[in-house]
Amino acid sequence: MSEERNAIAMGMTLTEKILAKASGRNAVEPGENIWVDVDLLMTHDVCGPGTIGVFKREFGADTKVWNPEKIVLIPDHYIFTADERANRNVDILRDFAQEQGIKYFYDITDRGNFKANPDYKGVCHIALAQEGHTRPGEVLFGTDSHTCNAGAFGQFATGIGNTDAAFIMGTGKLLIKVPATMRFVLDGEMPNYLLAKDLILQIIGDISVAGANYRTMEFAGETVSRMTMEDRMTLCNMAIEAGGKNGTIAADDTTFEYVRARTDKPFEPVYTDSDAKFYSDRRYDVSQLEPVVAQPHSPDNRALARECSDVKIDRVYIGSCTGGKTEDFIHAAHILKGQRVKVPTYLVPATQKVYNDLFTIKYEGQSLSEIFLQAGCIEPAAPSCAACLGGPKDTFGRMNKPEVCVSTTNRNFPGRMGDKSAQIYLASPYTAAASALTGYVTDPREFL
Repeated sequence: MSEERNAIAMGMTLTEKILAKASGRNAVEPGENIWVDVDLLMTHDVCGPGTIGVFKREFGADTKVWNPEKIVLIPDHYIFTADERANRNVDILRDFAQEQGIKYFYDITDRGNFKANPDYKGVCHIALAQEGHTRPGEVLFGTDSHTCNAGAFGQFATGIGNTDAAFIMGTGKLLIKVPATMRFVLDGEMPNYLLAKDLILQIIGDISVAGANYRTMEFAGETVSRMTMEDRMTLCNMAIEAGGKNGTIAADDTTFEYVRARTDKPFEPVYTDSDAKFYSDRRYDVSQLEPVVAQPHSPDNRALARECSDVKIDRVYIGSCTGGKTEDFIHAAHILKGQRVKVPTYLVPATQKVYNDLFTIKYEGQSLSEIFLQAGCIEPAAPSCAACLGGPKDTFGRMNKPEVCVSTTNRNFPGRMGDKSAQIYLASPYTAAASALTGYVTDPREFL
């Protein structure tokens, strides 16, 4: 890096500014390796035990973590299962939380009645947001690739492996390479048949699953500025499906209102400079786009939903950190109200709060759960990652035979939701709900 750039600190992107601040420098450039101070580390039941094992091996069995108030432990993946090894993973998190005095451990002790667990939250990425852990200008690392979800709040958030997480546990720091930024400007009036999921599937289809390898995907434009926080999370959540290091959206009044309602901790937002340099700059007029799906077996295997109308399906799955938020279920209810599904339709809320919303939020005079049950959907399941990552044989919704499924999840690799021969079509909640009504992949415009 030139001394001149370091002195005047000009022309940085949002991500570069966050990393410069976290490294104690005036400026950073893409490709530089820097040490950053970490604001929050998250790990869950799948990767937590491995992280803890590395931490104790490298730092000593009796060593204390760098800051027990900056580590969040969230069991969420393989929770409602009889698998002894999966259950043992949660026990390891619990023991470690007690030993270290971890402030934020969202435990589950009664798997048979999750509603009796006031501390249990659900899927880590949505729970982090709902509990006020996602704050503008901060650095968040998590042992899950979809940690980039939190970039919706104007922070640097990315997934890491167990070894890196263990190092953070012991030091509060991590050495990373500064990513270059790809900007995606979304303008135009959003048609009533499109959702954020359509936009990110459109982008991934354009650039491919390797199109943003180790780069920041920064989303901007008037369409993004009008989005809710849950819509923004959908965009950033799937940055990893294009190989992105992180996704991010500049904080604004919508962000501040959401965050300040959930935490009183201070934060300092940063913004991309007008003369910032981008690796690439793509622009979209969203008013010209159509509902899309990602066909098997890759998130970039894009097709228009109307082009797949001859694809007969066996089930629909509405859930996950990408498609199991409250607004996702409101969108599905908009399509399903007064109709009857033709295939088994599974509803898996991302968190316990979302689960409660299904029974308390009214849509045209009915609760969301009433709309779904009258439409013939299967009763809402306990909040967790569930079938999104397959897992133990008794994980809810796991496909144990070759089936065709329209899903609001984020990945459709072979075996991702169970059987390796299963055909998974990724879609928006609108498209998933419309497909449930016909038994075929269906363009939601038929019902809007």
